[in-house]
Amino acid sequence: MQDHRRLIHIKAPSGVFFLSSRQKSNIMQSRKPQAWYNQPKESETAMAKEIRTACFDPHLKIEAYRFEGIRQTFPNHFHDYYVIGFIEKGKRSMRRNHADHLIGAGDIILLNPGDAHTCEQTEVKTLDYRCLNISEEIMRRAAEEITGRAYLPRFTRCVLYRSELAESLRELHRIITEEAADFKKEELFLFLIGQLLRECTDGPFAPDEAEPSAEISAVCAYMEEHFTETIRLDTLSALAGFSKYHLLRSFTRQKGISPYSFLETLRIARAKRLLEQGAAPVEVALQTGFSDQSHFSNFFKKLIGLTPKQYSNIFSGASEAAGESGNEGSL
Repeated sequence: MQDHRRLIHIKAPSGVFFLSSRQKSNIMQSRKPQAWYNQPKESETAMAKEIRTACFDPHLKIEAYRFEGIRQTFPNHFHDYYVIGFIEKGKRSMRRNHADHLIGAGDIILLNPGDAHTCEQTEVKTLDYRCLNISEEIMRRAAEEITGRAYLPRFTRCVLYRSELAESLRELHRIITEEAADFKKEELFLFLIGQLLRECTDGPFAPDEAEPSAEISAVCAYMEEHFTETIRLDTLSALAGFSKYHLLRSFTRQKGISPYSFLETLRIARAKRLLEQGAAPVEVALQTGFSDQSHFSNFFKKLIGLTPKQYSNIFSGASEAAGESGNEGSL
């Protein structure tokens, strides 16, 4: 996909600036919060809204793009960074290294730095495309974290058709654009890159080691004691004495659940008890370590099947009934 960062008006909480292709390295080193731009545009053919959204994540140091409603043809070009993208809606014809690919909804695109490619629309419907742009420096660090060796991997596959990884990529993209601060973002990123390195490169991978029970138990105990606080993956990694990726894989294999899902389950268990006691959902969110009530409500419903308010109402009704029964018995 073509680089649309040249002379695009970018607004950040600390000011307004322009981003050109030469300024990318400066942005990667910047300490500013995420930079955003939205560029709505009327299509000349169907008067449909064309929206291009991008942000830079200062923690992962990667860019997240989303193009909605576009029909633009991209001429032959290449990037100096990795692109991991997926098609949400629409179909495109992409040519990479003299090979043609027809891509559609659910397909993942993998581009190495220097991969020459073109892309054009194949139908009347517009395109909804999302991607992560990852610099060579960040990819080298991720590869070292995952494999123990600092190197630049090379994807041997360009398109993953109807890939199950599309859901993980979609979720990671959403968390980045919503500026989430929890370590779920880093967990998803490392899991995604790790699986891509295993399945789509010829990179070095050591065989899986036996699960270290004592270290994993220590990590669980730490989260059980500090689940109301902001917990960082770096902290858990240092506690276990493993790399972050090794911790994620070992923990998940042993517990059958990722560290972040384990943490959120602890928080939900505590939230249920507070709601049963009549606490308001907004207070419960604050007391159980969730970043905001919306995040808490969404995850509570996803895990329990009811909203926090619906769950609370079960017990408020039971309390009222018990009170009435007690009053009748005293007459």
